[in-house]
Amino acid sequence: MENEGDWTCDANDAVNITIVQSDEQKLKTLSSFHPQFTYPIFGDDEQIFGYKGLIIRLRFAAHDLRPHLHISYDEKFKPVGDTAASDLLKILKPWVSEEAFCTLPDYEKAVLEDKDGKDFKPPGKLVHSYTSRNRNYEIWAGSLADADVRRVLDRAQVFVSLFIEAGTPLDTDDPEWTLERWTVYFVYEKVKPPTPTASQYSIVGYSTTYRWWYYHRNKTQAPVVKNDPFPPSTEIRPAQLPARLRIAQFLILPPHQNSGHGRHLYTTIHSACIDDPTVEELTVEDPNEAFDVLRDSADYQILRPEFLKHNVNINPDPYEVHSRNQRPWLVPTATLIPVKLLHDIRKSYKIDSTQFAHILEMFLLGQIPLKNRHAGGFNMSRLLIKKYRADDPNERRYYWWRMLTKQRLYKRSKDILIQLDLGERIQKLEETVTNVEEGYEVLLKEFTAREQSLKVLEEAAEQTESRATAVEDEANASPSGTLGRDQRVKRKFTVEDDDEDEAETEDTAKRTKV
Repeated sequence: MENEGDWTCDANDAVNITIVQSDEQKLKTLSSFHPQFTYPIFGDDEQIFGYKGLIIRLRFAAHDLRPHLHISYDEKFKPVGDTAASDLLKILKPWVSEEAFCTLPDYEKAVLEDKDGKDFKPPGKLVHSYTSRNRNYEIWAGSLADADVRRVLDRAQVFVSLFIEAGTPLDTDDPEWTLERWTVYFVYEKVKPPTPTASQYSIVGYSTTYRWWYYHRNKTQAPVVKNDPFPPSTEIRPAQLPARLRIAQFLILPPHQNSGHGRHLYTTIHSACIDDPTVEELTVEDPNEAFDVLRDSADYQILRPEFLKHNVNINPDPYEVHSRNQRPWLVPTATLIPVKLLHDIRKSYKIDSTQFAHILEMFLLGQIPLKNRHAGGFNMSRLLIKKYRADDPNERRYYWWRMLTKQRLYKRSKDILIQLDLGERIQKLEETVTNVEEGYEVLLKEFTAREQSLKVLEEAAEQTESRATAVEDEANASPSGTLGRDQRVKRKFTVEDDDEDEAETEDTAKRTKV
């Protein structure tokens, strides 16, 4: 038998995803890219046997994600005994909607002659709009109980397996009361249609959120009566019940990544939580490292102004309000940081406690001068000797910052740490808090660089505006009202960071709170 290696290809290379749009007489390709994962479909090895020159092309209409599957190859392995080429149609059928298995001419005709394409609007309602790099985008949100939302999401489900590690497609056949717990957010770019009948919308990404029931009772709430013979006649819908909102899936397609869309999508979801009185807090289901960075960045930008407004910082001298004979690890947290104030801030911004602790620790670390931190070359052995008795208040703040972080880490991993000897336990905590600090330093460095870049651009824009104003004043003062060519030319600046354009166009009905 011919060498099997000659008939094996990488599934990630073989699968090609194409976003298309109707043009004059044929489909226009807007973007083309490969998946990040194919192991849910083709197995852990992500290998396909039995073909040479294999291309599995998944096409999606840019506006409504109408799918099409087209398989081509140069040569197919002829069966030898029990060895045969992979049955690609059988493998792909559970992952791609049934409508994708039509012929290519039929698919092209359906997209080109789509009578509803011109008037297509994303399902749900418009909740946010913005401009980035001179391109316009919109975010639409709708309940999964809406058939239009469900249809677009069903077509996009395969993206979950191809781009979200360990991601699981949603079951949209659930009862309506379950579907009502889900909200889907679609991100679309508004593009110039190539023909009068083409749609002006092109998919960028999407996210799904789920409402988990949250038991919450206070003294003003009446107790629930079991087996009540006279139950309330009004039906209570899931959206009326207190809940934790959980982000389940979150995806920006590869052609649009690293352009700020993820932050817009996340802050839009967060804004919806703040505006919804039934939502207690926003959580995330199994976030990966990339999403953690996005979330930390967005939440930091949301909470930092609030921390600064209330002058949140570590009290370097807690012994002024507590017994000096108290050992450091027994000093109450409330003497170091304003616990009640921070609790109120967390509740008002509906950020879960673990995430809030991360952002608070990062902020408090950033309030300590770099020279007094490990990243700035601070002598850690000196800290171990001086501890809270150091002469410099910022050194004392740094000591207490490490104590606060160790406290959180110990509470989180107490069951494991108590099994270790005291010396090993202290060592593990020291190593862990140092790793956490290094991670915070990376993010703080990025935040500082971004702020400085924006500040420089804003100052340049202000200077340009001042010069333009001076030129206009001179023109108004001129008897003839005219200027030479050099004076009439005004330089234009766009205030834009590496990820997104800060000069956003907000939807007035739903403004993201940052």
